[in-house]
Amino acid sequence: MCGIGGAHTLGNGEIPQLIKKLEVLNKLQTHRGPDGSGIWTNKDNSVGFAHRRLSIIDVENGSQPMSHPSGNCVTYNGEIYNYIELREELGAGWNFSTGSDTEVLLES
Repeated sequence: MCGIGGAHTLGNGEIPQLIKKLEVLNKLQTHRGPDGSGIWTNKDNSVGFAHRRLSIIDVENGSQPMSHPSGNCVTYNGEIYNYIELREELGAGWNFSTGSDTEVLLES
């Protein structure tokens, strides 16, 4: 089971040392996802995600947090069982770069 952590401010300011705090979160949850880790922050460092990965689908390319060119970002723990069908339903107009169920969620 993956590990997920995050931080956000209730005000309008930057979270001091946000990346360092997210790195500590990931270190504390290493046992939840031994296959990889990732961190994402928004441009003003008021929101951040930490993710430890237990690889099941698209072991090579399914790292999280996963961002989209639109600016959306997602990190979650789960599996979309019908992601292949959803990918086909979205059609060829989508530019998928991984075989991950996470990317299907992000694109839809």
